[in-house]
Amino acid sequence: MTRADWQQIAEERLLAAEALLAAQRWASAYYLAGYAVESGLKSCILVRITANPEVLFQEGGNKFSADCWTHDIEKLVKVAGVESVRNTDIAADAILGNNWQIVAIWNEKSRYQMKTQAEAEEIYNAIADNARGVMQWIRGRW
Repeated sequence: MTRADWQQIAEERLLAAEALLAAQRWASAYYLAGYAVESGLKSCILVRITANPEVLFQEGGNKFSADCWTHDIEKLVKVAGVESVRNTDIAADAILGNNWQIVAIWNEKSRYQMKTQAEAEEIYNAIADNARGVMQWIRGRW
């Protein structure tokens, strides 16, 4: 898959989460919102690999490749090589930091969990905020 593919998937998942919120499908909205972030970060990983293909061999070879397919948001931040800049940015912006904290607890197991309206709206807003949202931050790096 290309960077553009991952970007398109990220945007599609975010739009789907918005539609599911409007339809009051809280658990599904929560789940897809998290996948928007995951997909965006996978685009960031491809930016890193394109700029430094040797990273595939420097960081454990097969382990690096396997880590690219995780659903763990924090691990994806590390694999994408954006952890230090993210940490600097969230230290300077408490709202962005709070949004990342909300998103960091998402995981793919949420597909088996019921979520409340408040939980679904909280994660969606943390991701979709056009000024300080996680997706806006990711878009600046993909």
